[in-house]
Amino acid sequence: MSIHMHMRAVAESEIRYDHTWLAAFMWEAWENHPDEYARGIAESIEKIWDSVNDLYAAAAVLDAGADDSWELPVYGGRPVVHSADADPSSPPLGILEPPEVSQAAGFLARVSFDELWNATGAGLVWAGWDEAQVRQEFLDHHEGLLRFYGRAATAGHAVVRAVWA
Repeated sequence: MSIHMHMRAVAESEIRYDHTWLAAFMWEAWENHPDEYARGIAESIEKIWDSVNDLYAAAAVLDAGADDSWELPVYGGRPVVHSADADPSSPPLGILEPPEVSQAAGFLARVSFDELWNATGAGLVWAGWDEAQVRQEFLDHHEGLLRFYGRAATAGHAVVRAVWA
């Protein structure tokens, strides 16, 4: 079974804070994901976004005086509540407003992937998997999120997230 967390950068003025509308918007974005990914306005993580969040949580341990920006790239923002008439099978949705997108971009730009990996990497390697291969997968996700949030922040965009099963 394939499950993805899909993120899409969008001008805040284009967003309707309505679950039904956002679900349709994100579905269209998902259908156009290869093109949107190539344009730098979309990013996705297949299955392991919770583990990517665990990697970023190490920042709280490494820098006790830091803010909670580590929470933003994966689970930050606010959930969009289903309306009473929403399709119950529609995806969970969340929105990061532009200031949060900027905070996420700043966190990703200043955090050391190597330090995070050294602090938590061993716990993220799946049984029977080669550590170098798993490390590379997490590094690829980190670099993708760094580019995505950096471009979104520079453009002053919000980020909408959906989880597709």
